[in-house]
Amino acid sequence: MTRKTSLAAAAAALAACAPVASAADQPLDHGAGACDAGRAQYLVGRPSSSELAAEAMRRSGAQVFRWLPEGTIITMEYRADRLNIELDRTNKVKAIRCG
Repeated sequence: MTRKTSLAAAAAALAACAPVASAADQPLDHGAGACDAGRAQYLVGRPSSSELAAEAMRRSGAQVFRWLPEGTIITMEYRADRLNIELDRTNKVKAIRCG
């Protein structure tokens, strides 16, 4: 075997050992950054955190997000690429929706 062939065989063997991500772990391709809040609904009821926001964005495909604490006055313009994370008085996620 030549050196190139040996390296190619070793690389192929190592690639076979790499973990494969399931489809559920991948963000959906919504096109143009559109949002699908349904894929992040399992986060409802959890305490707010930067990790939760990052996971919600990854799962939903959203490009931006905003926290909506209870009682906050919000603008009503619709953005297909935005994830809204609504919080209750204890800063737990009450609802997750797009717009």
